[in-house]
Amino acid sequence: MMTLRQVEVIRAVMVTGTIGGAAKLLNVSAPGISRLVKYTERSLGIRFFQRQNGRYFPTPEAENIFEQINGVYKKVDDLSEIISKIGRGGLSELRIGSVPSISQVMVPRAIERVRRRYPDLGIDINILKLEEAIDYLMLGRGECVAMSYRLEHSGLDFMPLASGELYCIVPPGHELAGRKQVSAAEITRYPLIGIDPNDPYGRIMAEIFARNRLAYNITIRARFGTTVCALVKAGLGIAIIDQFTVAHGGYPGIELLKITEPTRFDTYIAVKRGAPLSLHAESFIESLRAEMRAVEPSRGNGKAGGARGRKK
Repeated sequence: MMTLRQVEVIRAVMVTGTIGGAAKLLNVSAPGISRLVKYTERSLGIRFFQRQNGRYFPTPEAENIFEQINGVYKKVDDLSEIISKIGRGGLSELRIGSVPSISQVMVPRAIERVRRRYPDLGIDINILKLEEAIDYLMLGRGECVAMSYRLEHSGLDFMPLASGELYCIVPPGHELAGRKQVSAAEITRYPLIGIDPNDPYGRIMAEIFARNRLAYNITIRARFGTTVCALVKAGLGIAIIDQFTVAHGGYPGIELLKITEPTRFDTYIAVKRGAPLSLHAESFIESLRAEMRAVEPSRGNGKAGGARGRKK
């Protein structure tokens, strides 16, 4: 029986034709190579080489052994290639989901980090409504979903992502434009776009309005943040948006005003309970959390430089 080290040494002598060449190839001493060759021949009772003018030539009886040794090295090379591909993300696919408010700005920034780490990784991103996330995870269609709300479900686990705030968005030239902040009472004086009380973000403002006995007029209903921003930009009203939808200037042409009343909310990553996460999914979650926490209200300069968003 030959050890892998013996196989490696015998092949090195076979390839280079000399003990010195094998030593250089393996970066070891020549005497060590010579001793191991002699020991292997004695222990197996097989003569591997004939020495002629300082060079080593395979013996006829060792030809079959050398063919097998080359076969072993071919498999090792194939294994190394596969390991290299896996290390770059090849042969794998990351399947993740996200609600729209997080998918617009935050997810692409996180994916860019993942791509730098795993340049050959296949990536499948699904934009999901909150109610679609359960089937997506429970049926194994993806590994995780970025959520704007925590659901109660026995088959799902929720991991914290980051906290955020809501902002009032107005078009340039609006009466509120140029201001740093605005109160809920001032917001209700203008036609509103969106604000669905059944929406996690909309519920926050609806409760503030109700608590202060403020009547408000919703002139246009729109589910997704990008649509809401476009309607505001067109001068059709003002709106309430989550900071992650408008993060990093994600939607130019509108102005952001901080809301006086507390509007803080939490976001999560949902995963199927008991299902192991791939390294790629863990990398995505880590990257997304880092991107979102970098723009949390309590961090940085407190501006909505990372804000954006609206519906799930």
